Amino acid sequence: MKKYDAIIIGFGKGGKTLAADLGNRGWSVAVIERSSSMYGGTCINIGCIPTKLLVHLSQTAHYHEFTTFEQYANAFHQAIEEKRNITSMLRRKNFENLDTKDTVTVYTGIASFRSLSEIEVRTESETFVLEGEKIFINTGATTVIPPIKGVSDNPFIYTSTSIMELDKLPRHLTIVGGGYIGLEFASIFANFGSKVTVLEDGDKFIPREDRDIAEAVKAVLEKKGISIQLNAIVQEIEHDADKATIIYRNAQNGETTRVEADAVLLATGRRPNTEGLNLEAVGVKLTERGAIEVDDHLHTSVNNIWAIGDVRGGLQFTYLSLDDYRIIRDELFGNDRRNTGDREAIAYSVFIDPPLSHVGMTEEQARHTGRNIKVGKILAASMPRTLTVGQTDGLLKTVIDADTNQILGCTLFCAESSEVINIVSLAMRMNNNYVYLRDNIFTHPSMSESLNDLYSSIK
Repeated sequence: MKKYDAIIIGFGKGGKTLAADLGNRGWSVAVIERSSSMYGGTCINIGCIPTKLLVHLSQTAHYHEFTTFEQYANAFHQAIEEKRNITSMLRRKNFENLDTKDTVTVYTGIASFRSLSEIEVRTESETFVLEGEKIFINTGATTVIPPIKGVSDNPFIYTSTSIMELDKLPRHLTIVGGGYIGLEFASIFANFGSKVTVLEDGDKFIPREDRDIAEAVKAVLEKKGISIQLNAIVQEIEHDADKATIIYRNAQNGETTRVEADAVLLATGRRPNTEGLNLEAVGVKLTERGAIEVDDHLHTSVNNIWAIGDVRGGLQFTYLSLDDYRIIRDELFGNDRRNTGDREAIAYSVFIDPPLSHVGMTEEQARHTGRNIKVGKILAASMPRTLTVGQTDGLLKTVIDADTNQILGCTLFCAESSEVINIVSLAMRMNNNYVYLRDNIFTHPSMSESLNDLYSSIK
């Protein structure tokens, strides 16, 4: 039995960064990844990198204003090929970054616990056991497949992973689920020239956002030709040799509608991936939502076992998985002061076109706290930068504590918002009040200077 100082199950952002760090410090490290197509984790293979590349390439195709579907289809095919080339390169680079270290060994196989320190690894050719003093679980999340009649063995059904392997652009894509993942794909395929229908079973469009922001997003997507149906409860997905037929019921009036499509994307969420780990054998507890339960230092209910990234539940962002690594590094080699409670003003971006970015509270959330608040809003089109990049759609909004002038939250639905939101996030973490952004000197023309106007609009 081979013994290691650390065993890391999963090749995601936090785990691979931790493996490299430990290996550089002379620790013996085993990294176990169940699939050779997932070296490097979700982000570079099926998440952030390929989807954002397709966002960019779809915008390029949209700007060409092709006159035929075949032209769009060719652009889509080329985009998929470019995506494959880039992810393959990154996957190879990530594997080599670890496997070339004398102190790190990468195993491709399925891991499961045999004891508190023993991990069974089942590869295509053999089964063996590794022993580790410290064990880190970094197995990410997996797509939720809803129990809809007709989904199983349906050749027209795709997940967010498999739809990025399509070689042929669908003329009509129907997306089941109106969350952020579904909307990103809706924007991508609409820019490539597909007809897109989004079926959302809830009665509110992107309910996490304020209604004025949600309506602005909905209007922009509909301008792209995307049909958004709320209260749409999918009953069944039929298919024949040429197409799928989605049958859904309107939850308000009970009417049943049939929609034909040559591709159906299931975008109904992701759940922590704990399948096959045999956690019950060692007493690692799960939350009610199926995530691995951790404390604020990422320890599980078993002291020598940690959980990193999406598998521990909460917000599923690559940058939080990276920060998980920082917390563990600080515990092992620093002053043990970092913990998950330190995280304030964590921003997120949804890469529709234009991107939607947010940090902190919404106006609705702030009002529910009972605070005395002020709100600022401007249209994206008022900023010169939107004219220079040809993307004038959108709305910018911020919420301020009227008594302290502290920034409570900010939502930017505009060009380059995924960059600008980080400035707001940093200001919030540094406890700067909104005047700091209102009067800061930004370059021109840039979207950063929109913060001058936004924070001058406070009423």
